[in-house]
Amino acid sequence: MIIKKYQKYIVSTYFYHFIIVSVIFLSLGFILNFFEELKFFDNHEVDAYYPFLLALLNTPTVLFELFPFIFLITTKFFYIYLNDKNEIEILKNNGINYFKILSILSAASILIGIIILVFYYTFSSSLKSHYYNLKNNFSDQNEYLAVVNETGLWIKEEFDETINIIHAKKFKDNLIEKITITQTDTRFKMPNTIVAESADISTKLWTLKNVKIINSKGENNKFSNIQYQSSFDGEIIANLFSNLNSLNLYQLYELSENYTKIGYSTTNVMIHLNKLYSMPIFFLLMTILGFLIMIKFKFIKTKFFTIVIGVFISVMVYYINYFSSIFGENETLPIGLSIWLPHIILLLICSLSMVRINEY
Repeated sequence: MIIKKYQKYIVSTYFYHFIIVSVIFLSLGFILNFFEELKFFDNHEVDAYYPFLLALLNTPTVLFELFPFIFLITTKFFYIYLNDKNEIEILKNNGINYFKILSILSAASILIGIIILVFYYTFSSSLKSHYYNLKNNFSDQNEYLAVVNETGLWIKEEFDETINIIHAKKFKDNLIEKITITQTDTRFKMPNTIVAESADISTKLWTLKNVKIINSKGENNKFSNIQYQSSFDGEIIANLFSNLNSLNLYQLYELSENYTKIGYSTTNVMIHLNKLYSMPIFFLLMTILGFLIMIKFKFIKTKFFTIVIGVFISVMVYYINYFSSIFGENETLPIGLSIWLPHIILLLICSLSMVRINEY
């Protein structure tokens, strides 16, 4: 396939504006994150570079969330640039109509979107993971740990000189099943083991049922139920697993499989995966929408009005996506439909607006 000169020019110009807009939003995101991290460290004595480092690690993820808006603004600036140089008319006079220009922009946005999903998201999720690990060192609860892997739910807690390691094979809502709690001191001596069939973890005071306690001497004691004071409840544990932006695509699939094995809902993971897979299409639709707005509303000739209208449209699209995803989270709508429905609506709007596009 031979790429013509005008195609190269359109793509290079579009990509140039995309980089400029992305850098601007990256800088703004970094500044806002930096001040947020400064506020977080108000009560901590740390070196001056810590807020800077945390903001640097977190900003790429923020930028990823802003990419749909960036594609919209980029398309608008691209059109203004060509229009100011009268190159739109030059292209049209040479048989390159609006539809051809939009086709080139659409192909470019899809390609950029795939690169962002495959490479950039992997990079940003890795930085986000380092961000959480570093920030956890300054948390008041950094002595606690909760993870899910192929063997079940694992929790580590420290109280004074005691370490509790909790393992549960099943976790659903406020109930865990097949529990083993290993209690030891900080030198890992004099261990006790608590084995229970299930536990109600709706509060931090857990109720363990059908319990067997094995002390350090190997003696067994059985109880119908006992109380266990924890630092976690079902809601806290669920929230610990909500930072999905710190996981790449492979880790998200692995997490989904582990959730399934322990009986935990995979809804949030599947919603996140569907959002990621829909991103290139979302970028494409925002590119088309931005171009159609510019050719239909000729009064938008300044960068100021471009940004204002871009913000207004982006807010509308954001809330449509947000409310639709809520329907998916509470399972009012199927997960796939809750994520793709706003894109389908946007696609229909763009398709109707593209009728007789070359007559503008």
